[in-house]
Amino acid sequence: MVRRLAIVVALSLLVNCLAINIASAADSQLAVTSPLKQEPWWKHAVFYEIYPRSFADAKNAGVGNLQGIISKLDYLKDLGVDAIWITPCYPSPQVDFGYDISDYENIAPEYGTLADFDQLVKEANARNIKIVMDLVMNHTSDKHKWFIESRSSKSNPKRDWYIWRDGKDNGPPNNWNSIFGHSAWTLDPTTKQYYYHFFYPEQPDLNWRNPAVKKAMFDVVRFWLDRGVAGFRLDAITTLFEDPNLKDNKVLAGKNAYGDPNMANENNDHSPQIHEVLRELRQVINSYPGDRVLVGETYGKDLADLCLMYGKNGDEIHLPMNFQFAYINKLSAPDFRARIDEWDNNPAKGWPVYLFNNHDCVRSYNRYGDGVQNDQIAKLMATMLLTLRGTPLLYYGEELGMENRDPRSIDEVYDPIGKLGWPKEKGRDGERTPMQWNADTNAGFSQAKPWLPVTASYKSHNVAVEEKDPNSILNYYKKLIQLRRVNPDLREGDYKSLNAGDKSVLAYLRGKDNSYVLVALNMSKSAQKIRLQLPEEVSRHAKLLISNATGSQTVDLSSDLNLDPLGAYVWEIVR
Repeated sequence: MVRRLAIVVALSLLVNCLAINIASAADSQLAVTSPLKQEPWWKHAVFYEIYPRSFADAKNAGVGNLQGIISKLDYLKDLGVDAIWITPCYPSPQVDFGYDISDYENIAPEYGTLADFDQLVKEANARNIKIVMDLVMNHTSDKHKWFIESRSSKSNPKRDWYIWRDGKDNGPPNNWNSIFGHSAWTLDPTTKQYYYHFFYPEQPDLNWRNPAVKKAMFDVVRFWLDRGVAGFRLDAITTLFEDPNLKDNKVLAGKNAYGDPNMANENNDHSPQIHEVLRELRQVINSYPGDRVLVGETYGKDLADLCLMYGKNGDEIHLPMNFQFAYINKLSAPDFRARIDEWDNNPAKGWPVYLFNNHDCVRSYNRYGDGVQNDQIAKLMATMLLTLRGTPLLYYGEELGMENRDPRSIDEVYDPIGKLGWPKEKGRDGERTPMQWNADTNAGFSQAKPWLPVTASYKSHNVAVEEKDPNSILNYYKKLIQLRRVNPDLREGDYKSLNAGDKSVLAYLRGKDNSYVLVALNMSKSAQKIRLQLPEEVSRHAKLLISNATGSQTVDLSSDLNLDPLGAYVWEIVR
């Protein structure tokens, strides 16, 4: 939930993309599925994040819902999705659009009912798609019954379920700031004490030093596991504990978008105590059959910090999100090579997870696009994401080339951080706009006025149009996902970086035992001629499997390769 400053990129869409080349050998390969090894399903799964408010509206109310998701399960199966991560759909005042939960064991009425959720799990499972819930363990809504009791009096049994302190020097207990702006402490007029909130005042932090809190939250976990969910994405998981002595944080130079001094959250983030909770949570998950999974929203200052989230014995989070990879925010072969190399060889020996998008950041179509060749770049980024060794996470609409539609005035802002930080901080509405299903009114999302406006590009970038275009971003994603599913080198092979000093081309091998797939990504806007530095045992003959560019179906790797500008190539090494 750490927030970036929105960057507005002027867009000029390139609708007619270069042809997708699929070798005949690849077509025959795609028709044959190899048996998967008996490994955890999440290692080879493609995850797909759905923001339920914006995905599909089956009630024509202007807001997405669970029945809307159910109606699109066949689309997701056809895309090749293995698991859906659903952002919070619990009852909530919607101050932070679901991340302020008022009831952990129910579904928000605007999204449906528990019966709808059970139907979603059943119908998704029938299509071999698993459901992963978003779990907010750090805080509740201030309208949750626990907090209502807690704030009622200092003697209430649930008072210690949250973090209450007396003020200091006629002000808050310390200098901590909320990540969403201003003091992290709010004075409650009833008891004259302050309560702590790492995020909005309407999101009071739970006191994880109280065993009763842990028991209550683990009961929530069991409630949803019993309903058949395949696991959880853990929101803001590094913020569970704070320094009990409330030591001030170090103030840094400059100010943030809200006008607050910049601050190092050294005393209220990444506390070592989180690992004990994660180990116990993992034990709960492991007590259920079916390889249930934990995905972590895990920010860290460096690789070592991030690796801690796996646990010393691999007994904490299965898939910690790598935002250092996601937010490189420029087409840089050296930067991506460095991040991938270190992550693939991480000291924890944890399974990598890769993503470019989520509901908290400007869409990658804008961040990596140049305003002219965005579609070509989107295919290049997809090629990297879906051919690396690890688990990829997609965000709804990423497969279409959806772009941001940021608010144009403060009157259009729904996200509270946009209202507070405008105009430096425009909020996160821009990346949460409705899914683009067709070129009809409101992009086919709803017959009613959507809660957010659709993007200007919905006429050209939507499911109906792109399904009919063999050169579309959507069909490129489908081919890539299918290739990843059936090719054992991409599914299970090792990763080996090539041409370490190349500043324009990111190249790597996937495979082992003398069976390989070669990937070359030209991240420059000019044609490149390269000679790949291949291991001796690798054959120099290769057949093209998929590309976003023009090129021969077979190549001799002992000679120079000519790569088109922004070209992405996946070859099968012929033995």
